Amino acid sequence: MMTFVKPLALGLMMATPAAAFDMGAMTPAERQDFRAEIREYLMENPEVLMEAIGVLEQRQAQQQAVADDAMVLSQADALYSDINSWEGGNPEGDITLVEFVDYRCGYCRKAHSEVEELVSTDGNIRLIVKEFPILGEASVVASRFAIATKLTLGDDAYKAAHDALISMRADVNEASVRKLARSLGLDADVIVAKMNSPEVSAVITANRQLGQQLQINGTPTFVMQNEMVRGYVPLDGMRDMIAEIRQQG
Repeated sequence: MMTFVKPLALGLMMATPAAAFDMGAMTPAERQDFRAEIREYLMENPEVLMEAIGVLEQRQAQQQAVADDAMVLSQADALYSDINSWEGGNPEGDITLVEFVDYRCGYCRKAHSEVEELVSTDGNIRLIVKEFPILGEASVVASRFAIATKLTLGDDAYKAAHDALISMRADVNEASVRKLARSLGLDADVIVAKMNSPEVSAVITANRQLGQQLQINGTPTFVMQNEMVRGYVPLDGMRDMIAEIRQQG
């Protein structure tokens, strides 16, 4: 029996498509011997399992990339043409980088200076920031302050507020954002009066809906051209991704 099972087991694992082999045609004893032979082979050659896992992960990554491309394309207008999202870098850049950010997110803080360096040293990247508060009420207050600043005082004031909020360690509340506004030379009364307006709420709602459509559940999340990048990536890694996208044309 074993002289039949071993070649069959190895042939099935190494070459034969699973659909071409019917285990139901085997007797109970043959199935038991078949399973035992496979187990013995895998115990003697565990690297086969790692190879199979690697192939599976690669296929899953490819499937996820295809799904991400479709999601990004379906939400292109909301991603790239939203007048309520701050834009920086080179507006004519060949790469558009969209960042979903929460001011209370440690990895967003870590990524901030590296994204700034990436954009400034590259010179050909358009950067779009999406306010995406998901870490509690303090995050919401911070985003409301930033959005209200943009709507009332413009892009330069927003950038100053954004940079200050991302490094802010104090509790975020009305008193602390008023103090922050004054330290930046901004009109605190005008900003705070706008924070709870329907216009600011609409921006947050739209960004959250966009996040749901893109299956974003954490920050930072980036859309790099049409590719989703979930989580923090070091500067060199982002540069490698940009180079690969450009190489692909």
